[in-house]
Amino acid sequence: MFFRLLKSVREYKRPAVITLLLMVVEAMIETALPYITATYLINRIQTQGESLDLVHDILPVGLLMVGLALVSLCCGGIGGFTCARAASGFAKNLRNDLFAKIQSFTFLNIDKFSASSLVTRMTTDVYNVQMSFMMAIRTAVRSPLMLIFSVAMAAYMGGWLALTFAVVIPVLGIGLFLVSRKAMPAFHRVFKKYDRLNESIEENVRGMRVVKGFSREEYEKKKFGQASGAIRDDFTKAERIVAINTPLMNFCMYFNMIFILLAGSFLAVRGLELRNMEAAGQTLTAFQSTVAGLNINIGHISALLTYGMSILMSLMMLSMIYVTITISAESMRRIVEVLDEVPDMTNPPEPVYDIPDGSIDFENVSFKYASEAEKFSLADVDLHIPSGATVGILGGTGSSKTTLVQLIPRLYDTTEGCVKVGGRDVREYDITALRESVAMVLQKNLLFAGTIKENLRWGNPDATDEEIVEACRLAQADEFVQSFPDKYDTYIEQGGTNVSGGQKQRLCIARALLKKPKILILDDSTSAVDTRTDALIRAGFASYIPSTTKIIIAQRVASVENADMILVMDNGRILNAGTHEQLLETSPIYREVWEQQTNGGEQHE
Repeated sequence: MFFRLLKSVREYKRPAVITLLLMVVEAMIETALPYITATYLINRIQTQGESLDLVHDILPVGLLMVGLALVSLCCGGIGGFTCARAASGFAKNLRNDLFAKIQSFTFLNIDKFSASSLVTRMTTDVYNVQMSFMMAIRTAVRSPLMLIFSVAMAAYMGGWLALTFAVVIPVLGIGLFLVSRKAMPAFHRVFKKYDRLNESIEENVRGMRVVKGFSREEYEKKKFGQASGAIRDDFTKAERIVAINTPLMNFCMYFNMIFILLAGSFLAVRGLELRNMEAAGQTLTAFQSTVAGLNINIGHISALLTYGMSILMSLMMLSMIYVTITISAESMRRIVEVLDEVPDMTNPPEPVYDIPDGSIDFENVSFKYASEAEKFSLADVDLHIPSGATVGILGGTGSSKTTLVQLIPRLYDTTEGCVKVGGRDVREYDITALRESVAMVLQKNLLFAGTIKENLRWGNPDATDEEIVEACRLAQADEFVQSFPDKYDTYIEQGGTNVSGGQKQRLCIARALLKKPKILILDDSTSAVDTRTDALIRAGFASYIPSTTKIIIAQRVASVENADMILVMDNGRILNAGTHEQLLETSPIYREVWEQQTNGGEQHE
């Protein structure tokens, strides 16, 4: 899994490798300094005393140590810079890879992940992986090397006295492992709760008007507080367990220091006495000879104390690395889950790029959103629409009107049967070319942060100002746009919150018109405009895109009564099809809706 993510390092391999090499050099120097101090300074001072020459004996060693310390400092400083560059670049690439992957998803893929979960994966999870990567190329290299080098040097210089580490290292290592393992379940639970927290934030911000309209601020604050509190509780539990690391570390560190100082001082003093006795010709017992042979001195004790501190600090850092990487393992899994998600539809081996016309054919089409679903959302649909025709679709909520039209630009693939555009199965076309030929205007279309011009040019990036104005006139949007102080340069807030629902729908229709598609789908996209404006928009279609096939999903009969064909849908099936006059005679449902709306006097703002 970790190696799967390493593919995102790419151009940042060099700073990552440089960091690794610098950490090796830094660890070697830091391990060598206590040895030089003990052997060439402390021991010399102890044995030679006043006979030492400052210039010839002390100064060269001091300069060597200063030089090595400066090299270590440079390695650490440069390593920190290259590590930060590599980790930040890796995180940038990983976010880009995630975003690019999400852009390749179909609706079916997107349905597997909530929006809040994808946001968490691209922010919190990527940050956790970035921190792990930073540790992996710096601390996770330096700490094990320091541990190995320090143990080796301690054994070399302290002899049997270094056996203290044979006790301390297992105790501390096992203790830190158990602490980390105990804390992990709480850390794992946090990520799902982060998803719920982000979902609460997103839902609240998007529905702010509804929240205020129903005076539910206190309820929302309470709900958010509960989600935030759940994260706090898990983090508190985990951190409470992890906090045991510090006292455990201190216990082992001070035990090690006390043992080395007591045992080392005893062996150094006693060993010196025994060596003097041996030099005077006295016979020593086997034990006394062993003690004298250890040859422990002050330099050795000093070095052992330093190496002991390095060993324990390395173990502490390794425990932190273990905790961090274990936490980020869940983040890695969640990120890889997105990266490994396979889009359920791809281009054919030799895709067709030219869509000849806007004719549409549904041949024995059935569809369900999940393969395990028992019931089809669409069933046994046979439909043939000639190019340039206008088709209206009526039906109650849940009758699968939107599902039907989403099969045309291949937002979903049929479960059974096939959908044809321009006489070819849509699965034979290049997906981008197909969708470029189809424009969809939804009831809840989205405007992006930017100017009105920038939003409209989503339909045609090369559209001139004159073409933009013309499209807005046909969509009945030019009048209100001209009333803004900045006109077409007016800035649209994120989600189009600074324009009304009807204005947003008309701008989205203008955006679709600029595309000049072969097929235009209006999914209840004039629900927020009055009947007069609706009629003017439909008249604009007839003059501006006469050869485009137009499919209009509506709740009002007035929006579709002049269509070449009207479909009446219910429960995923087409119940009736025909013109307005034909359906009044043959479709009880259509006649009932028409009578209710004409006699009831449908009201609009």
